[in-house]
Amino acid sequence: MFLMNASLFLRHAELLRDRVPSFQSYPFSLPAVRSLQRLTFHRPVTFLVGENGSGKSTLLEGLAAAWGFNPEGGTLNFSFETRASHSALYRHLRLARGVHRPKDGFFLRAESYYNVASYIDQLDEEPEAGPLIRTAFGGKSLHEQSHGESFFAAFMNRFRGTGLYLLDEPEAALSPMRQMTLLARMHQLVGRHSQFIIATHSPILMSYPYADICLLDEDGIRSVPLEETEHFVITRAFMNDREGMLRELLSEPEE
Repeated sequence: MFLMNASLFLRHAELLRDRVPSFQSYPFSLPAVRSLQRLTFHRPVTFLVGENGSGKSTLLEGLAAAWGFNPEGGTLNFSFETRASHSALYRHLRLARGVHRPKDGFFLRAESYYNVASYIDQLDEEPEAGPLIRTAFGGKSLHEQSHGESFFAAFMNRFRGTGLYLLDEPEAALSPMRQMTLLARMHQLVGRHSQFIIATHSPILMSYPYADICLLDEDGIRSVPLEETEHFVITRAFMNDREGMLRELLSEPEE
């Protein structure tokens, strides 16, 4: 049985608008944030989608930091800081947590996963270190694997279920085949009472049937079906008429 709203770990996030210093400054100036009242999660998987700069990664980071995750990623126990570049959004979010608490959790963001891997190696090398942390990731240093392999190691080994998993563009280093494997792994974990919130550009991941797709654009945040996302429309149009699309894209501009 899949989690639904009443039993989700994160039920909704509310922007404390009266505490926002200015809606003219970042990140509150982003249309998706500026119009935010309450973002409610109805299903075990929620995708945040939109064009670059729409604010999906900023919103996901805010949710993660408000929950207690390190803004650079990792588990709730990861407390390193490489560069404090995260926004102040998390300070202005109120999260409604479910009755049940997750037994596992992870915040994965593509742009700072290298820092997470370095932190794991650092902890494993300390003299007083106990069991190696890398064991939970398959037993091999994440730096001794390709970017895609290290991502995949976390999905397949570190994610155990009954967890809250926030993923920022997990497809960044994955081939289409690995994206499909990730989709299957996610379904397994959903069956183990897990909740996912994922910022993505991948139509493959967005195809997951037990999910809500939240589109962030100039009008704010709204729920849309897969077929109405620009990601799906453009990908389908390109594959259905590859030669015509390439002819138009590569044509010389008229002087």
